[in-house]
Amino acid sequence: MDISAFPGFGPFLDPVALAIVGGGTALAVVLRTPGRDLVRGLSALRVLGRKRFDADPLVAQVAAFGRIAKRHGVLALDKSVIEDPDMAAAVQLAVDGGEPADVEALVKHRIAARFERHRAGIEMWSGVADIAPAMGMIGTLIGLVQMFTSMKDPATIGSAMAIALLTTLYGAIVASLVGLPIATRLRRLARAEAQERTRLIAPLAALAVVEPAVPRQMREFAA
Repeated sequence: MDISAFPGFGPFLDPVALAIVGGGTALAVVLRTPGRDLVRGLSALRVLGRKRFDADPLVAQVAAFGRIAKRHGVLALDKSVIEDPDMAAAVQLAVDGGEPADVEALVKHRIAARFERHRAGIEMWSGVADIAPAMGMIGTLIGLVQMFTSMKDPATIGSAMAIALLTTLYGAIVASLVGLPIATRLRRLARAEAQERTRLIAPLAALAVVEPAVPRQMREFAA
């Protein structure tokens, strides 16, 4: 790194300290986190700038499905185009003749499963916040050992002390400005989405109560 481009920050930039904290934190996170959860944690960065999940469009869509089902029967929903996979699974279960309790259980299960997937990414970034200060302390110990073993050479004491101090600084920065804020925001978004999706439970379960439409010929025959 060319520190001449950052004259004001030159004293605070040290490649060795960065490697100890950054590389050590990354390695520890990789070792403690399953590969699938690593992908989820990195993919979760895309949602940081999004607004909180709003279930109003889905609730309105379910209400429209309810009107269709009352008029034409629940089987009329079989060809419906539903982008949300959780809602699509619940509607399909209702079309297949599932009981309201079954639809309700399915929706609750998928909400919980979705939250667990989100929590995997949250835990990865929480791990970054936990590990980075520890790596900073390790770097501090490395710098102190290097300093004490080089007491006879004053020229090397300064660089060793810089590593000892900067690794602690880097660890605190990574934890406080990267890992913890990301984990906190992802947790809030996940909780808000889970809460919003509970609004879908009752209307989706109600679809299973709607009886299939009776063909006109059968109504006339029954009369």
